[in-house]
Amino acid sequence: MSAMTISNWMAWEAGVDVAGSTASGLALPNLILHVARVVHTPLGSAPAGLVLWQPNPQAAPVLAGFVCADAKIGAYFGPRIFAGTPFEHAPVLTAKIEVRVDLPRSVASRIEVGGHVFEARLSELGPSELVQRGCGAPMPFAQQGVEASAARVVVSVDGAPLTLSIPPIGLSGGPGAVWAPAGVYAR
Repeated sequence: MSAMTISNWMAWEAGVDVAGSTASGLALPNLILHVARVVHTPLGSAPAGLVLWQPNPQAAPVLAGFVCADAKIGAYFGPRIFAGTPFEHAPVLTAKIEVRVDLPRSVASRIEVGGHVFEARLSELGPSELVQRGCGAPMPFAQQGVEASAARVVVSVDGAPLTLSIPPIGLSGGPGAVWAPAGVYAR
C-alpha cells in the first residue's frame, strides 16, 4: 500500500451514524445523525459530529450543522474535511453528545442541540468490517475504519419516534445506519 500525503484529518472513537428519510421518494435523507463519543483533530478532541433535521422536506432544515461541545474543534470540519461539499460552510452548533455502547446488543446516541433532543439506537449489528474508501465520489476525503451495519434502527426527536427509511448505502458510501467504533477521514 502506498502512502498518501495529507494536510487535514480527523479520527473518531465510538461513532453512531444514521441517515434516512421520513417520506418516500426523497433524493436525499432529511435526517442525518452522525456523531462520535470523541473526535480527534489537530486542534484537539471532543464529542462531535453532524446533524441535519428537515422534518418538512419542502422547507429549509430546522437544524443543520456540525455539532460539538467545543466550537473551535467543530469549526475545523467544514473547511478542512468537507470542503467542496454542501457541508463546507455549515454552521457549528454547540451540543451535548452522549454515546452508549452495549455490545453485542446495541449502540445509542443522544444529542441535545438547538432546543431539540435526538436519540438513535442501533441494534442487530452485523459483523465488524474493515473499510477503506478512497478520495472522490461520494466524498472528497479518504476514509478508513471499522464498521458494523445495523439491521434495526430506532430514532426519536424530542421524544417522538420517527418512521424512518434507511438506504442500504448512505452518503459516505457505507451503510445508511452504522456503528463505527473507530475511523479516520483524511485529505
